[in-house]
Amino acid sequence: MTDKFNVFSMLTEFYEIKTADGFFNSPSRDTIAYFDLFFRKVPDRGGFAVMAGLSQVIEYLKNIKFSEEDIEFLRGKGVSESFLEYLKDFKFTCDVWAVPEGTPIFPNEPVVKVRGPVVQAQLIETALLMLINQQSLIATKANRLVRAAHGTVVAEYGTRRAQGTSQAVYGARAAYIGGCSMTSGLVPEMEFGIPCVSTMIHSWVQMFDSEYEAFCEYAKRYPDECSVVVDTYDTIRSGIPNAIKAFDNVLLPMGKRPKSVRIDSGDITYLSKRARKMLDEAGYPDCDIMASNSLDEYLIGDMVSQGAKVDCFIVGERLITSASSPLFSGVYKLCAVEKDGKVIPKINLSENVSKITIPSSKSVYRLFDMNSGKAIADVLTLDGETVDETKPYTLFDPDFTWKRKDVESFVVRPLLVKIFENGKCVYDEPSLEEIREYCSEQIDTLWDEVKRFENPHKYYVDLSKELWRVRNQLIEEYKGVVK
Repeated sequence: MTDKFNVFSMLTEFYEIKTADGFFNSPSRDTIAYFDLFFRKVPDRGGFAVMAGLSQVIEYLKNIKFSEEDIEFLRGKGVSESFLEYLKDFKFTCDVWAVPEGTPIFPNEPVVKVRGPVVQAQLIETALLMLINQQSLIATKANRLVRAAHGTVVAEYGTRRAQGTSQAVYGARAAYIGGCSMTSGLVPEMEFGIPCVSTMIHSWVQMFDSEYEAFCEYAKRYPDECSVVVDTYDTIRSGIPNAIKAFDNVLLPMGKRPKSVRIDSGDITYLSKRARKMLDEAGYPDCDIMASNSLDEYLIGDMVSQGAKVDCFIVGERLITSASSPLFSGVYKLCAVEKDGKVIPKINLSENVSKITIPSSKSVYRLFDMNSGKAIADVLTLDGETVDETKPYTLFDPDFTWKRKDVESFVVRPLLVKIFENGKCVYDEPSLEEIREYCSEQIDTLWDEVKRFENPHKYYVDLSKELWRVRNQLIEEYKGVVK
């Protein structure tokens, strides 16, 4: 896939190139800078998001380069010759840390951390945001759907609704991380090994003189994977009876069994119950019922609670576009620079209080209750600080500091893992199956209250006392309180 990623070198906003050019031709050229990639809001007003896209970030950073064609184009945009010479022999030398894919993540905590020459660290901003934002958005949505299904299989069928090739392919990957079991797209199976499955479409039925004839011909051609759509005309009066008749007359004499029927319209809860009874009575209790038709987590949740007899929920556009909340609010902000061997914290203030950044180079720790195994809180600290598991620890709200909670009997796990060191990848990437399993395990560490769809409990993301002090000192300095 290497060649596919070379385009990302130029898939950036022009101001990133201009800014990097400006840094390169200024006294800041050799300054070591620290950037945090974090997000501000959970999609769908949920309690958490799911980290995804890191594998593609790694691939991008391994292969970033600028071709002669790229250089010539940038020359026409007025980029300095000295910077163009630098880009010709560009070599990535930054250190990168990241939260592993599949980890539940929360607003305002770094999920990717970059340290390196400011020119390089600035140049990669757009690609990192694009890759993390898209896949984290879809993985988060997929996990909502899977949780709503309560154990029923959820399939991603969004390729035709995706807003571009990248969204189709990497959206399927992200959906698989979030818990979906299969996809309709061929490329995701070719590239990532995600099971690709097929079902009959309505045009097949319409092309034949009768629905029964359509089912018979399909069964003859695909006896091992016979899955028919039964709502082209009338699910109960026509579709299911004709499916049963075709199964009896074509599949059984061949010693085969039907795989499934699909219902794509109407009151699927009611229709699935009727269809299940008819299939069971006809001797096909092993024939699955698949449901589609603009499903989302709320419809799926209602269907499950109402006893729908569905074995697989097929979700297309509302998953691949995250239609109800199509934005992942990731941002990439400078948080520190190195000067004379010391880390100098930097802060971005704003008239909008929620946009004030958390300064300095940081570590992120997750605290787990030793008895229940559930996650208690995440704590951001200055680099070098630790959270002592052997002593009680006081959590406090960074904005409302009188809100405090003492925790004990807990274990601590650092969330940020070293990915690149001096531009060399030092991370042993897990397989996609391992990421998917890890995601499920980690989401199980969250309390049910955090996983609610409506008004979820706010998970604590707190600052250490020293980091809080640094942040507030900078706010006071820049606001003129401290001279």
